[in-house]
Amino acid sequence: MHRTQILLEQWQYDTLKAMSEHEGRSISAIVREALDRQLGGAGKRAKRGLETVEGIADAPASYGRDHDEVLYGKK
Repeated sequence: MHRTQILLEQWQYDTLKAMSEHEGRSISAIVREALDRQLGGAGKRAKRGLETVEGIADAPASYGRDHDEVLYGKK
């Protein structure tokens, strides 16, 4: 994780503080979740790279020659 500072409007801080107390979570966790939603999880996808397709063809009959069919639906 990376530590950063941001300036919030008073109403933003008050809202986050109330959410934090109501949900029993930190303000940081709430802000990270909001950023994940806004950014579409782009960071998570970028970090995972090929891990997203790892094991999708774990079948005894699957071979390297079948990769176009597995990945793109082409025969």
